[in-house]
Order: sequence, then structure tokens, then C-alpha cells
Amino acid sequence: MKQRWTGLLLLIAVIVVLALLPILVNNYWLRIATGALMWAGLACSWNILGGYAGYINFGHSAFFGLGAYVTALLMGDNPAWPFFATVPAGMVVTALFAIVIGAPTLRLRGAYFAIATWAFAEVLIQFASVMDFTGGIGGIGLPPFLDERFFYFAMFGAAALTYLITWALFERSRFGLKVKALRDHEPAAEAMGINTSLVKLQTFVLSAVTASVFGAIFAYWVTFINPKSVFGGDITDQMVVMVLLGGLGSLWGPAMGGVGLFVVNRMIWMYWGDTAFYIAILGAAIVLVVLFMPNGIAGLFSRRGAKSGAKLDKAVGKLVGDGQGGPS
Repeated sequence: MKQRWTGLLLLIAVIVVLALLPILVNNYWLRIATGALMWAGLACSWNILGGYAGYINFGHSAFFGLGAYVTALLMGDNPAWPFFATVPAGMVVTALFAIVIGAPTLRLRGAYFAIATWAFAEVLIQFASVMDFTGGIGGIGLPPFLDERFFYFAMFGAAALTYLITWALFERSRFGLKVKALRDHEPAAEAMGINTSLVKLQTFVLSAVTASVFGAIFAYWVTFINPKSVFGGDITDQMVVMVLLGGLGSLWGPAMGGVGLFVVNRMIWMYWGDTAFYIAILGAAIVLVVLFMPNGIAGLFSRRGAKSGAKLDKAVGKLVGDGQGGPS
């Protein structure tokens, strides 16, 4: 109980600091904070599928880019939609793409699924590079809006909502137990009557839609995008490393990894310029995590060191217990 109250007070303190940050720092540091919130949110969106469901997605940047391009196209001279109207439009478009892509690819596992999602992102890069309405490789611009506080609070709201949804669905609901059960042993989950195909598709769509929201905000924030800047494979690579560093399948691990690696990236750029040193740090982070912290940073603060079999037993027990009063 004491540990729970300590965690709650710490969370409240973090939220208060983040809410007051715009009046505590200048625009330069506020822009860095905005980027850190974006990467923390993107890492969480990737973790929804990669961590909780166990499907490693190497094409997650595709959904980030779809949100960005829908906003950029709709905010152009024609039809010139307002920003907040483009966000749900991007979510709908992304959800449709996720359903079409996810339905067949989620039948695959492991490296086959990872390669299929990577190929989807590469197809979108090539498509956006040759089509006139996307601006081709030259990219597309958006109407400038020079208000750093607006974008900070937009990213803050999107990240907070993403983590709240993740906590409610995957840490405190029956749906989350189903997702974890199929992650740990899909045949056993199916034997219990779980519609694993539907659960996987729902998780995939949710992961994609949350990423599209950050893509929409990012496009309006930077006022210019091109295929590589929003569909590039390096975007997904960073999400994967952030989640692995913070803690795969944990709630707060992606936030720790996302904020930590982004701040390191900015510090390197600030003091040494745009060098390849950050790539070396990403590689070193992967090696260190695999060798010494398989549960990530979050695992250092958690006593949940159970193996996958124990996790399955717990999930199965809860599902069976909840289902004794009636059918699922």
C-alpha cells in the first residue's frame, strides 16, 4: 500500500511539473520537452503491440507517417481544414489501413511479421515519393503556427491520453489479460475460447491509431514533411530501442526509454553537432539491455521478475476466475 501511494504521489508531481514547464523554461527547452513527450508517446504506442501482444512491428513509422500526411494534405490551400478536424480524419484513415494490413499479416509470427510490416512502411515511402499530390520527394508544407506552448500541450495531452488508455486497457481490464494470454501462449488462449484473431487486430489498430495522432501533431509542428522524415525506418528503430531500454511490456518503461534516449540525442547534437555518435549509442544500448537488463529500466524498479510461464498462469487464472459467473 505504501509503495502504491508513493508511486501515485510521484506521478502527480511529474504531471504538475510538466503542466508548469512552459512558464519555467524558454522556447528552446520547451521544444526539447515537446520532442521528448512525442517520443515517449510513440514508444508507448509501439509497446501496445510489441510489448503487450508480443508482435514486433518494424513498420510502425507507416502509421506515424499516415497521420502526418493526412494532416498536411487536409490543411493545404484546398480544402484548408482546421488542424483539430484533421486529427480524427487521420485516425480513421490509419485505422482502415491497419485493418487491411493487419488482417493478413497478424497470421504471421516472429521475423515474418516484422518483415511484412517493414515492407508496408517501405511501400508507403515509395508511394509518397512518386505521387504528385504528396509532393513527391520534395515533400509538402503546412501553414506555419509559431506557438511552442500550443504544440507542447498538444503533445502532452496526446501522450497522457495514450498512457491512460494503455493503463486502462492493458493493466486494469479483461481485454489486457486476453492480450497477455495470447502473447505468452496463443494456442492455450484459443483453447480458453479467446478470439485471438480479433484481439490481435484490435490491438494492432489501437497501436496504429495512437501513432497517427503524434504524426498529425508533428507535421503541424515542423510545418514541412517528406516521405523519409515521417515514414523512415529510423523512426521505428528508435521506438524499438526506447521500449527495450525502458522495459518491454511495461507501462512506464517506454516513457523512461523515450525521454532518456531523446534527451541524449539532443545533448549530442547540442555539443557535438549532427554526428553518427547517436547511432553508436543506440547500438550500445541494445547490447547492454540484452546482456544486463532484459526487463529494461522498469525492471530495476519492479519485483515482477516472473517468467513467461508464470505470467500465463496468472493471466489464465484471472480469466477463468472472472468467467465463472457466465460466458465470456
